[in-house]
Amino acid sequence: MGRGRAKAKQTKVARELKYHSPNTDLTALQRELAGAGGKSDHQFVDDDDQFVDDDDEDDADDDQDSWSPTRR
Repeated sequence: MGRGRAKAKQTKVARELKYHSPNTDLTALQRELAGAGGKSDHQFVDDDDQFVDDDDEDDADDDQDSWSPTRR
């Protein structure tokens, strides 16, 4: 209950976005895309290194389902 008004507003906003696009500054877009080819100020930091399994010595044990219950 009470969803009708929210859904109507979402439909209205979606319709406005679909049929009435805002004015796009193409020169600003061109400058931004041309600047993307150079050096970026952002650095990629991979914090997930602790979760990567780089060693291959125990991979044979990974194939066995030792955690699964045994059949009787």
